[in-house]
Amino acid sequence: MALTRAFYWQQLQGDGVVGSDSEIAQRDGLHHLTVNELLRLTLLQPTIIQSILAGQQPRCKCLLWLQRNPLPTDCMGQREVASAFDA
Repeated sequence: MALTRAFYWQQLQGDGVVGSDSEIAQRDGLHHLTVNELLRLTLLQPTIIQSILAGQQPRCKCLLWLQRNPLPTDCMGQREVASAFDA
């Protein structure tokens, strides 16, 4: 799952196992932009993360949607976008 992978990579960076997003990309055989896109998922509001992990996010809010329509990094902006899905 992309979300758990992103948090795993974040942990690797925090622990000093890897020094950069590019190093993660090289290590995992991915393009550095893919790694950057997935690491943005760690900036999601906790309630959005919980709904994704519980499989309760709207069907239209999938990884592809998040890659094409990045959510704002601030909680209020994320809540506004998420509430539009709930409407």
